[in-house]
Amino acid sequence: MAHGHNSDEKIVYVGDSRVRAKTSRLPQPDFSAYPGKSEVFIPNFLLKEWMVAVVVLVGILVLVMTEAAPLGYPADPTNTQFIPMPDWYFLFMYQLLKYPYTSDQFVVFGTVIVPGIMFGGLIIAPFLDTGKERRFYRRPIASTLMVLTLVACTYLTVVSWTHYEHELKEKNIIPEHIKREEEMHAAKSAGLPAPSTKKTATAVAIVAADDPGAEIYKKATCVTCHGAELKGIPASGIPALRGVGDKHNQEAILGIIKKGVGNMGAQYDDNIKKGLTEADITKLAEWLSKQKS
Repeated sequence: MAHGHNSDEKIVYVGDSRVRAKTSRLPQPDFSAYPGKSEVFIPNFLLKEWMVAVVVLVGILVLVMTEAAPLGYPADPTNTQFIPMPDWYFLFMYQLLKYPYTSDQFVVFGTVIVPGIMFGGLIIAPFLDTGKERRFYRRPIASTLMVLTLVACTYLTVVSWTHYEHELKEKNIIPEHIKREEEMHAAKSAGLPAPSTKKTATAVAIVAADDPGAEIYKKATCVTCHGAELKGIPASGIPALRGVGDKHNQEAILGIIKKGVGNMGAQYDDNIKKGLTEADITKLAEWLSKQKS
């Protein structure tokens, strides 16, 4: 300890003011050292988390039961106008499979390899990115991959939905669930019961199945579109011939065969080429006029 400005004065140090380095970590106190501020994870904390999850699940169930699902009509495999669409969270994959390099000959690449790389990358990401940095701008590789993935999924989803809306406008189609909802609201406002979605089978049967005209029908061009059972394909605009006699008589049916109607062209010459005679075609028209309900 110095008392003056004399350079020859002896300086005596009292004690050692240096901070000593600790060679071992301080023991961490147990949660019981903080009464009322901490608790054991199992079962106390886990039980609280479970109770919160139950409350959230019940809330979701209430919302689901409150609003009816947007259901359409029963599936009709003969409806060629129906445009199938997946749920919104699969639209990006649906759009991806439309491209040439992920469909047709490359369908395995689009359905197995690409999804495998994407979801496999999510699984192994924690093992590859082991850095301690948590700020996204200090993790350029992980952040770049995340942003590119989000942009790609968003772009594919928007493009898929846009194409779907354009296709609906071009074909003048109203989605079945929207059409059914509109019909239900219209029936409700008119005080009528909601239209049933159950398909009722028509009781119209083939009349005079053993008539010679039935054999001629099997040889005619009519069977190609209207089918051997005369059911047609209503979804494609091809009407059933069961009950056709309620709308047209023999002369009218014969005129349709000779001149055509709607999208169907004249079938008279084609039937003559197939070996039918004029008498056969007249007999065919007579038999079809008997098809009444």
